[in-house]
Amino acid sequence: MHALLTASAPELLALQEAGDASAVDIARAHLDRIAATDDRVHAFLHVTADAALAAAADVDRRRAAGEPLGPLAGVPVAVKDLFATCGVPTTAGSRILEGHRPVYDATVVARLHAADAVVLGKTNMDEFAMGSSGENSAYGPSRNPWDLDRVPGGSSAGSAAAVAALQAPLAVGTDTGGSIRQPASLSGLVGVKPTYGLVSRYGMFAFASSLDQAGPFARDVAGAALALEVIAGHDPLDSTSIPQAAPDLLAGLERGVEGLRVGVVAEFLATDGLAPGVKARVEDAIQRLGKLGAELVDVSLPHAQYALPAYYVIAPSECSSNLSRYDGVRYGLRVPAETAEQMMAVTREAGFGREVKRRIMIGTYALSAGYYDAYYVSAQRVRTLVTRDFADAYRRCDVLVGPTAPETAFRLGAKTADPLSMYLNDVFSIPSSLAGAPALSLPVGADERGLPVGLQIMAPVLGEATMLRAARALEADLALDPVPSGANALEAPRP
Repeated sequence: MHALLTASAPELLALQEAGDASAVDIARAHLDRIAATDDRVHAFLHVTADAALAAAADVDRRRAAGEPLGPLAGVPVAVKDLFATCGVPTTAGSRILEGHRPVYDATVVARLHAADAVVLGKTNMDEFAMGSSGENSAYGPSRNPWDLDRVPGGSSAGSAAAVAALQAPLAVGTDTGGSIRQPASLSGLVGVKPTYGLVSRYGMFAFASSLDQAGPFARDVAGAALALEVIAGHDPLDSTSIPQAAPDLLAGLERGVEGLRVGVVAEFLATDGLAPGVKARVEDAIQRLGKLGAELVDVSLPHAQYALPAYYVIAPSECSSNLSRYDGVRYGLRVPAETAEQMMAVTREAGFGREVKRRIMIGTYALSAGYYDAYYVSAQRVRTLVTRDFADAYRRCDVLVGPTAPETAFRLGAKTADPLSMYLNDVFSIPSSLAGAPALSLPVGADERGLPVGLQIMAPVLGEATMLRAARALEADLALDPVPSGANALEAPRP
């Protein structure tokens, strides 16, 4: 295994500073890894090899000249195909945008470039971020490097799979109801959903505008914190952007958890369907936090049980509105027909997949006359109750903890015929999404089959620094190997 592939983002920066590796060396190692393994993993939809090598060469030239460099100089990053990327195919995992090449960069992409990161390409995803397994991509599913017969989670499937397969040390995904945290849990990674509005949504194709948020994947907490610092901060192009600078997340990362009040969410650990192997690893991690000096506090989120049904009214309703723009008139797929109305109908029928159509229909129904108050307004009231539950809990605690997902990675095809079973994978991640608060998933061991388990650490709005500090303390205590057990087998090309 090439040492540059197993190095974390901070380690890659240190290697360059010491002169032990160049940005071009690092980029080539990861591009070679993608070429050797992605026929099995299918993490990428488009690899920008030439642009990546050119960016890496520019970092090396500027470093040699003593010029200032950005905080991610020479570090490879994979980007979910939901972010507009100038001149690069950007499809949102959908046939309706097949071949679409934006003429501008999303703010997240622009900030990665400004930080001198080396963007490797665009990663696979559930179509328009609607899914929990990666199997809703119009271009075929990604696979989990821990076990190629299993899903990496979704919707940010390719971003998670790329980092787990050692194709990139960092990746950017999006999280509407768990689409960073759940794949991070299933793929053995650190995945962060920031406070709503901390990272700009400009140029990020919308699913549910009041919930969508971008965040990083990494193999360690420091790498995730570094990446989040880069992409966070106010953006005047996004009306929901929080008007403050990016937070300093690295300064207090090693402070430990001595005296930190950690709330243990009773409802999460008592949920039917929580796999025994997941529960055991999560409970062990919580006890470790106590031994590290944290004060463990039992807390209740009494309305969390209603978050899932509320989410599946609110998110489809917003999706129904947002996806009305894909009509065959302005950009993307256009299927010829005799009239404009027929053209729109046949274009949307051909361009959208089954899950996207399902959610559009659910949302349109919930917003229709006679049902708006009964469904959409009621769901928003539940959202308020969930938010109040969190506010009450954070009066007593600094962070909350519980499982990220109810089970470990499941087999490809196991849930595709049962949408409700698939939706239940987000039962623990949705409540903090409705509250607009930050949360992350941290690997805390494996179940009886050797598949990774994630602990969810949640914090109040703009509490990312405390959340990451707690995650780092537990990460250091666990000292897990962040390299998937199957990663070595992936290195050799398929015979």
